[in-house]
Amino acid sequence: MARALELPGTAQALDRYGRRAGGVLVGGGLVCALAAGVALVSPGESWTGDLVGALVAVGVLTLAAGAASWALARRMRRVLGSGTWSALPAVSVRSLRTTEAVVLRSPAGDELWPLEVAAMRQRYEPLRPGPDGVMWWCGDPARGGVLAPPGGGALLWARPVRHRRARRRIVEQAERTGILGRAALAQPQERPEPDRHVRGPVPAPRVSLVKPPESDVSGAPTYERLAAHAARQAVTQSQTRMQSQPQSQARTRARRPEADVREVAWWRVRSLRRVAGVGRLLGALALCAATLAAVLLRLDGGSLMKLFVLAIVGVAALAVAGYQLVTGGLPAVRSMARAARSPVLVLRRYVLLHDPQNGVPVLVLFPDHGGGHALPEGLLSLLPPGTAKDPRRGLPPEPTGTVELRGWRDFSPEGLAVVVARVGERALWPAELYRPSSGAASAALLARLAPPQAPAQTSTSSLSKPRIT
Repeated sequence: MARALELPGTAQALDRYGRRAGGVLVGGGLVCALAAGVALVSPGESWTGDLVGALVAVGVLTLAAGAASWALARRMRRVLGSGTWSALPAVSVRSLRTTEAVVLRSPAGDELWPLEVAAMRQRYEPLRPGPDGVMWWCGDPARGGVLAPPGGGALLWARPVRHRRARRRIVEQAERTGILGRAALAQPQERPEPDRHVRGPVPAPRVSLVKPPESDVSGAPTYERLAAHAARQAVTQSQTRMQSQPQSQARTRARRPEADVREVAWWRVRSLRRVAGVGRLLGALALCAATLAAVLLRLDGGSLMKLFVLAIVGVAALAVAGYQLVTGGLPAVRSMARAARSPVLVLRRYVLLHDPQNGVPVLVLFPDHGGGHALPEGLLSLLPPGTAKDPRRGLPPEPTGTVELRGWRDFSPEGLAVVVARVGERALWPAELYRPSSGAASAALLARLAPPQAPAQTSTSSLSKPRIT
């Protein structure tokens, strides 16, 4: 059986993690060197002590963070080099003691493993268990291990929750989401052992020319199969949201409806402003304006030096935000606006699924007229329309239905078109170009969206109290 580190995606993710830790270490060393340089160049100035102290504090903290990340990368390498990936049902739980916790169901189905994620929320949020409720695990639940979304393309370290009461509370929340009743999963690194008693070539299995093999029917991404998978995702997502969020968050205030780009300018549409990066630009402008206003108040020399450093940061942020707006943001939103205003309307059936690697919603598009065995003709990845805490808020309420497609006015050099979807009165803005279902990239995405499930197994885990490990 192959080790987890032998997967190309896992090895590349671990290398990226190590390079990131090395970059943090180098950055901390440069900041400390800068502090030493300032102390040598201006030893008697009144502002030198404050500036050098601030730089040393930042440098030491950065070095500590880089050293911790580097040590964690080495620990991940040892675990991934000695174990294999296991696909396990997972549910994310927020607790008072543990800000982010993940509960995994053991492969046997009779144990629940409450784990605490050792990562910043900004890094963990895109990797949170999606509607599939599946994560890959490699390690020992009693000592810690590596978590990853299906595919092993991003790595997180998870350790067991230590406090007994917190573990019990987290497990009780996970049980209410129905994690014990989920179907068994096909494992990513299962390899059948060859029969050493058989010599010579293995005869090929008989294939009927009248009836197609059952594997072809079950593995094909038909409308019926993907719709059933989307329905399971919707049920899992609703159960997780109802049980894991407090009552106060369940009664959130409805957001103001988004303006229609067909009637107003693009900069009046909330989602397009976010795509263009207008918020980053306005934040950098506000920082520069506040710094300039503070300088005009004729503060003393020490404060002026601190404001000078802050002004450098503000100008750099303004330059980066402006460059991103001009080179990427404006062309993207203008092409989206042109696509949404296109007079050509195309109706298609859709199945709403979520990419398990990054949680991005994907519309799998089928011909408008066809049965359950129809095959997809295109895929459209969407920008999450919700907030940072609830990114899926604003998606179509039903996992299947009819969608309006407009666009095919702007094309990439590869021939892919900009297409905007609309369900009801809400536009769904694309995260990527419209991709036909043919091709290796589309086939890989379809395989991730609806992975095969293991054959149904009789389990008594739902009939008895699960063990907590």
